[in-house]
Amino acid sequence: MQPSELKEKFVQLWGTVGMEWGINKTMAQLHGLLLASDHALTTDQIMSALTISRGNANMNLRDLMIWGLIYRESRPGERKEYFYAEKDIWEVAQKIARERTKRELHPMMKTLEHLLKEIDNETPFGPEEIAFKKVLVDIHSLGKKCDQLLETVLKFEQNRFFKPILSLIRNKNNG
Repeated sequence: MQPSELKEKFVQLWGTVGMEWGINKTMAQLHGLLLASDHALTTDQIMSALTISRGNANMNLRDLMIWGLIYRESRPGERKEYFYAEKDIWEVAQKIARERTKRELHPMMKTLEHLLKEIDNETPFGPEEIAFKKVLVDIHSLGKKCDQLLETVLKFEQNRFFKPILSLIRNKNNG
């Protein structure tokens, strides 16, 4: 297989995987294209490679920048903007985890808290409400534990104790 075919397969794979993060396929493919590129690309190059419109490209580029997964650069004497991806995959994973937590877990937790307050105000309070409240409490408890666990894992990188361990793991995987 030619390198261009390998990159195309990767871009398609990343598009499929990205949908599991809760983003659209084009946004994930665009991210994959920039990950696979050894240099920054212009919007026109991205549009051509993915066969998408300028509006679609601009919207997805903006969203990827909001997620912190890609960056924009300007070059002296040029009007075009260039885009490149964060290449540190640990950093990419952290940013995706943080963004998904912010977009999915935290809103769910707020809704569960609201429902728990409402059920406490419910009268009469019978066996059905007691069983339902237990489900809500259990889900809320699990959500809090997941949030705490994720925060702990994301802080590993900043912890002086874990930094050398993570560095060893990264170097072993790269070697």
